[in-house]
Amino acid sequence: MTPASMARGPVVATALDVPASSPGGSIELFLDLYTGRTPLIPAQAFMLAPATRRYRRPAGLGLLWVDGKCLDGPDFPRYVTALTHALVTALDAEQVGVVHLQHLAFGATPALLGALPGRPAIALVHGTDLIFAQAHRRQHQVLLDAVHRARAIVVPTAAMADRLLHLAPATDREKITHIPWGIPDHLINRPPRRLQRPPGGPLRLLYAGRLTPEKGVPTLLQALAAVKGAELSIAAPRHQFSALAPVLRQSQVTTRYLGWLRRPQLWRAFTGHDVLVMPSTTLEAMGLVALEAQACGLPVLYQPVPGLAETLSGSGAATDFTRPAVLARDLQRLRTTPGLLTHLQQAGQRNAARYRLSATATALAELGHQIS
Repeated sequence: MTPASMARGPVVATALDVPASSPGGSIELFLDLYTGRTPLIPAQAFMLAPATRRYRRPAGLGLLWVDGKCLDGPDFPRYVTALTHALVTALDAEQVGVVHLQHLAFGATPALLGALPGRPAIALVHGTDLIFAQAHRRQHQVLLDAVHRARAIVVPTAAMADRLLHLAPATDREKITHIPWGIPDHLINRPPRRLQRPPGGPLRLLYAGRLTPEKGVPTLLQALAAVKGAELSIAAPRHQFSALAPVLRQSQVTTRYLGWLRRPQLWRAFTGHDVLVMPSTTLEAMGLVALEAQACGLPVLYQPVPGLAETLSGSGAATDFTRPAVLARDLQRLRTTPGLLTHLQQAGQRNAARYRLSATATALAELGHQIS
C-alpha cells in the first residue's frame, strides 16, 4: 500500500494562520499530513506567507498574504475577515469535501468556517489552542463556536478531551474522537544509527523545541545548576534562545546551542545524545518530539504533565524538574545504573512504533467519510 493510497478520502481544506517558516510540533504534523508530492491526505492546505524569502515551500502548500495576526480586541474580526477573503480566493471550493480545523482557536478556524459555510468540519485539538482559549476571552469564544459547528472533534490524548470539556462543558461528547498523532513511518522503519556513548563521560542531555513559557526551560536550567555529571544542548529557534540569555547567565549552566534544526538534522542530533529532557509545565497535546526521539533510540526524561504522561507512560523516565534534588537523583541513576539507558531505548522504540503517521492519516480519512 503506497502512502498516497492509504488515506484516500474527501479532499480536505485546511489552514494554519502562522507563518510557514514557524517552528512547532503541530506545524510539522500539518506539513507531514497535507503537503508533499504524494500527501497522506489529499488537501488544499494553507499557511501565512513567511517573513523570509529563503523559505522553501513544500509541494502542495498554499500561502496566504494576510497581515495583522492578533488574538483579541477590535482588530481580531478584521483579521478574520481578511483571512476569509484570502481563503475564498485561494480555495477551489467545488473540490472540497470536508474541512479540517487546525486548533479550536486562532484566526484560521473562523476563517475556514466563513469561507466554506455548510461544509462538514472536523476540529483537531492541538494543545496551544486550549492554552490560549483559557487565557484570552476572544479565543475562548472562537473555541466554543468551533465546538458547536464542527461535526467531529479529534483529540490525540484523553488529557486533551478532559481539558476541552473543562473549557467547554456543554460540548457534545459523542462528537469527540480519539485519534493519536503520528510520526513518519520511515523514521520508525529506518531510524538513524546511534553513535556510541563515550564510557564514563557526562550525561549528554538535549532539549529540542520552542522556548515558550509552558515548555519549562527556565525551570530546567535552575534545576541543572545544582547537578553535576551532565551537559545540556539546546535546539531551538535562534530568537528564542537569545531571549533566554538572562536566565542562562543567572543559572550559570553551560549549554551548547545547536540552532533550530530541520527534521533530519534533529534526528541525527538525537543519535549523539543520551537523554531528551522535556520539562513542560502545563500540558502537551501529545509530545511528538519525544516520540521522534524514542524512534531514534533516545530515552526521554519528562515532567508527567497531561498528554505527555499518557503518550510516554512507562516507556520514558518521569521526574520532577521543579525539585533540583529529585532531578539530580534521577540523572545520577540514569548515568550509573547498568543497563537502564539501554532498557529505556528499547522501551521507547517499542512505544514510538505504536504511533505511525499513516495510521493517523487513515483514521482521519475514515472519519471524513463518516461525516460527509
